Amino acid sequence: MIPALFQIDPRDSVATALRDLGAGEIELGVTLAQPVPKGHKVAVKAVAVGDPVLKFGFPIGRATAPIAPGEHVHTHNVATALQASGEYRYVPHEDAPAPAEGPSFMGYRRADGRVGTRNEIWVIPTVGCVGRTAQKIAERAGQAHAGAVEGVHAFAHPFGCSQLGDDLEGTRAVLTALANHPNAGGVLIVGLGCESNQTSGMLKGITHPNIRVLGAQIAQDEIEEGLALIDELVAGARAERVAVPLSELVLGVKCGGSDGFSGLTANPLVGRMSDAVTGAGGTAILTEIPEIFGAEQLLMDRSADERVFDGIVGLVNGFKRYFTDHNEPVSENPSPGNIAGGITTLEEKSLGAVQKAGHATVTDVLHYGERVRSRGLTLLEAPGNDAVSSTALAAAGATVILFTTGRGTPLGFPVPTVKIASNSDLAARKPGWIDFDAGQVLDGGMDAATQALLGTIAEVASGRQTAAERNGEREIAIWKRGVTL
Repeated sequence: MIPALFQIDPRDSVATALRDLGAGEIELGVTLAQPVPKGHKVAVKAVAVGDPVLKFGFPIGRATAPIAPGEHVHTHNVATALQASGEYRYVPHEDAPAPAEGPSFMGYRRADGRVGTRNEIWVIPTVGCVGRTAQKIAERAGQAHAGAVEGVHAFAHPFGCSQLGDDLEGTRAVLTALANHPNAGGVLIVGLGCESNQTSGMLKGITHPNIRVLGAQIAQDEIEEGLALIDELVAGARAERVAVPLSELVLGVKCGGSDGFSGLTANPLVGRMSDAVTGAGGTAILTEIPEIFGAEQLLMDRSADERVFDGIVGLVNGFKRYFTDHNEPVSENPSPGNIAGGITTLEEKSLGAVQKAGHATVTDVLHYGERVRSRGLTLLEAPGNDAVSSTALAAAGATVILFTTGRGTPLGFPVPTVKIASNSDLAARKPGWIDFDAGQVLDGGMDAATQALLGTIAEVASGRQTAAERNGEREIAIWKRGVTL
């Protein structure tokens, strides 16, 4: 029988309600003082004003009022203790999960040795002015070449002009990285002609062997010329799936619309996927830097060496400066949906979120727009926004993204995105959005769910469409950081 309260660590002063609880109920030896919604926290130990409240074995904030056992613990009696900057100490990392084999999958082996999970044609506009043009070309080409490739997709965006310096370079870097992705059997770059993000600048960083360029201002009929170029790309994109080991997978991990169950079910389950992939010799990518604030030391303690440690420190403190430079508190999170789901502070959200990285050693740190260059666990610079961070994961080279959610979202991204519900209610209500129910962890156990999700990942990597793919949800979003002219 599933208990009504779940205490993650024996040191914790709170436990999570696994169902709606009523006043007077007795659970874990405490009597509830008031009704507590599912996913919210109940005190199992007394906490004095100013003392840390513990969950996951770590502080998630400080009590702003006396908290007695059995009381509802949330924003009314707990506040963040995050600071605008932090000082960290490097400790050599020695412990790492033992190598292990995982399931193989059927992927596309590319000429450079990388493996794609899809064989598609991607249409990438350099600038927002030709975003709709790119979409029109992709829509018509997709119908004309159905069956020859696994899809023709355009990734429209509003940027590429009226940008300066690092802001423009960030746009160019992400689009260039997408153009190099192994899931694209061919790439059409669509430029306008007068934009800041010139096609010539992008081409300097593109190494894809099957690429064409369309200049809309010099074309007599840009749609017809674009379709002719895609005919050429399709001819050069023919490929067959071959059996490859799990070590060839690049796994992006992301959470969005988290709730009180995310840190109990979906995120630790995804952490096991990260361990499985990295343990097999593959790559996992963790991002959402503001959503590791308060839990960053856990990742720093797993740095492969001092260079990686310094990279994590620089990324975390740099992102905190990004907030303070704009006169914003570093703790301006969780979202209203997170709070409604039972998450009280950013520390709590972060401690749950970093579980997606499992226990793997952090082997590299990437800046926004950079591509993976080592196996193991990589930390990638990007904000927490679902679309921006998932686009950054795809640009970095993720060939499958695992997206955990307690609230649900229909949004999809350039690469297959497996939506993992943290609770079974969401999975039952939104079968058109959700690919996997992590709520099964609570009644079937973590081991059974681990094997089931590994099987789902292998199937998706081998060609099984995700819910977002079936729904035609393919979007990108670019991180806009600078002045607009």
